Amino acid sequence: MNDSVYMARALKLARQGLYTTDPNPRVGCVLVRSGQCVGEGWHQQTGNAHAEINALHQAGAQAQGATCYVTLEPCCHQGRTPPCTEALLKAGVKRVVAAMEDPNPKVAGQGLAQLKAAGIQVECGLLQEEAQALNRGFIQRLLQGRPWVRCKLAMSLDGATALASGESQWITSPPARRDVQRWRAQSSAILTGIGTVLRDNPALNVRYEELPNELLSAPDRQPLRIILDRKLAIPESARLFSLPGKILIVCADSSLVKAERLRRMGVEVIAIPATQQGLDLKALMGVLAHREINELQIECGARLAGSFLQAGLIDELLLYIAPKIMGDAALGLFRLPGIQTMDNCIEVEIKEIRAVGRDLRLLAKVK
Repeated sequence: MNDSVYMARALKLARQGLYTTDPNPRVGCVLVRSGQCVGEGWHQQTGNAHAEINALHQAGAQAQGATCYVTLEPCCHQGRTPPCTEALLKAGVKRVVAAMEDPNPKVAGQGLAQLKAAGIQVECGLLQEEAQALNRGFIQRLLQGRPWVRCKLAMSLDGATALASGESQWITSPPARRDVQRWRAQSSAILTGIGTVLRDNPALNVRYEELPNELLSAPDRQPLRIILDRKLAIPESARLFSLPGKILIVCADSSLVKAERLRRMGVEVIAIPATQQGLDLKALMGVLAHREINELQIECGARLAGSFLQAGLIDELLLYIAPKIMGDAALGLFRLPGIQTMDNCIEVEIKEIRAVGRDLRLLAKVK
């Protein structure tokens, strides 16, 4: 019996929910009996059946005596759907192998304990790192009270994001801009600042027409679009207001007359504390975690990106590097006042470099 092979298959199934399960985790399940796969399933969409239930439905009576390989501990509580532990017990599986425990305090080892108490052989930890990587935002939100934050930036070869005039469209080529849509599609929310809105008038949506159909089983989910706008300077004619999807504007005073006008347009406006430097970003993270935002992608200018970085709130950098040189008068990636020595520098770990069209895509974890 090759447990790793079956768990790898379960992880592959889980990835099919990469764009559709939010805010739930991406989970895959494989049922094996007498060395033969008798059922497979993955969690396809929030509110729908979990991976284990889909696999059990496919297996039918053959689930009796089978081993269940699942990428996340089976749930043991009534949520949007019934507990998976009950379904596994009723089906008569004899062994459950989970890649990782569920960080949800309503489960947190209790699902596996319930199965073990019922006489089922239980194991946990197989391909755990791979399973955790698939649900970093879900895990971080539940354990640390904030989403996983990915900062996406496009830059020239000499590290510039815009010319001195502010012009930045387009630094990268169409293939790189299409690639960004994949990352937006798997995000719970996309965030920018009012400066970017006033300068570029962005849409901040997922352009599904630019993505291969086979990658997306439900191409109708738009991430929440978040605008940090301390004084509510956003024009009511902004492009993003004319597009489908929910919008959240975060300001320092939501009682302003402008806020009421925006609400009448169907826009949600909230206030969070402000500091001398701007809106309190750590307070914002708590608000977003409460709203079940797992993965937050920020696409903003150097000042806001620098504020997130200095606050220790960026987990991952997604950089698109174009083969262009924009000169020393151009604007940089991050505005980071206070860095005077090499010891003050912020270090990152480069995880991946890949060619996307004529550009390079660099993925780095912030240490």
